[in-house]
Amino acid sequence: MSDLPGPEGRANLPRVAIRPFAPDDAEEFTARARESVELHRPWLFPPRTAEEYAAYTRNLDEDPARIGFLVTEPRSGGQIAGFININNIVRGGFLSGALGYGAFAHAAGRGVMSEALELVCRQAFGPLGLHRLEANIQPLNTASLALVRRAGFRLEGFSPAMLFIDGAWRDHERWALTTEMRFRPQAPS
Repeated sequence: MSDLPGPEGRANLPRVAIRPFAPDDAEEFTARARESVELHRPWLFPPRTAEEYAAYTRNLDEDPARIGFLVTEPRSGGQIAGFININNIVRGGFLSGALGYGAFAHAAGRGVMSEALELVCRQAFGPLGLHRLEANIQPLNTASLALVRRAGFRLEGFSPAMLFIDGAWRDHERWALTTEMRFRPQAPS
């Protein structure tokens, strides 16, 4: 399988693939989201019903400033392991997008999301033509912080009361990765 993005936003590595959301994924995605509530709270609230999933994917399809990827595991028959979205895509002089993501409980802690984020970065900095990806993360979300650190993102700042999540304004750390950071030449060892 190729590790380069295909014509429909698909890409593969040996253990992980990304692809667009599809209506047929509703049952598996929502079941995985319901199984993962304990893992996701209080950080994340993915759709847990067919109606919520339909609205969520409709917004991804209709909003040109968003693109979503399901994370799947080809060796397990394409089982959905998580998702990564690029939101708030801005073109022009900014060429930036903000990441949103989540692993499902059965896949958490196995490196699946690290590989999937690598594929999404290839998509973002390649065919999508972005210059910068941002990840805004609540300071106590240690798994999410570890994910962006492994991917080479750098901490750029702290934003108090940045996003309204689960009934309150939450502080966030701002992490970013740019094309210069990603593709800088490595010094010989």
